[in-house]
Amino acid sequence: MDTPIVLDRNGLLAAWHRLVPTAEGAMRDRYELNAFGEVVVNGCPSGTRQLAFTDIYCQLADQMGHLAAMSVPVVTPSFGIRVPDVVWMPPEKWDGLDRDGPVPFVPDLCVEVLLDSDLPREMGRRVASYLGGGAKEVIVVRQDGAIEFWGPEGRRQASTFAITLSVEPVYCQASVG
Repeated sequence: MDTPIVLDRNGLLAAWHRLVPTAEGAMRDRYELNAFGEVVVNGCPSGTRQLAFTDIYCQLADQMGHLAAMSVPVVTPSFGIRVPDVVWMPPEKWDGLDRDGPVPFVPDLCVEVLLDSDLPREMGRRVASYLGGGAKEVIVVRQDGAIEFWGPEGRRQASTFAITLSVEPVYCQASVG
């Protein structure tokens, strides 16, 4: 049996671009690629979760400038291509990027919203993949609405970007109990 080969950034991007023509537009943000270029399917986020990460996106855009984006695929060195709920990076990093393809690196800030998600069990790996790829901070919105800030040194008490976020309690009602 052949041992799978871990793909480098170019191999991952090539695998992604081979998949894009076969995926309908609405489905493109519902899959990721692991380090071997194999598809990892994500479920469709509920309306509540979509509202929550749109709200987080709006709060980030208000505080950091309108250089945040939702559901952008990014290349990580330890996992493959992941799709964080929200990302932000300074303008010079957006310049020259293929706006229809994955960002070939991890943006400065990545956000994962866990409301109604089955991702909590692998959140440590996701946070590590973003930080290992160069993110300066990862924000995790837990199912109960708690907000965690993570950096290369571990969990932080507050954002190094001086971000303050709030989650509407209505988003968390289905998750609490």
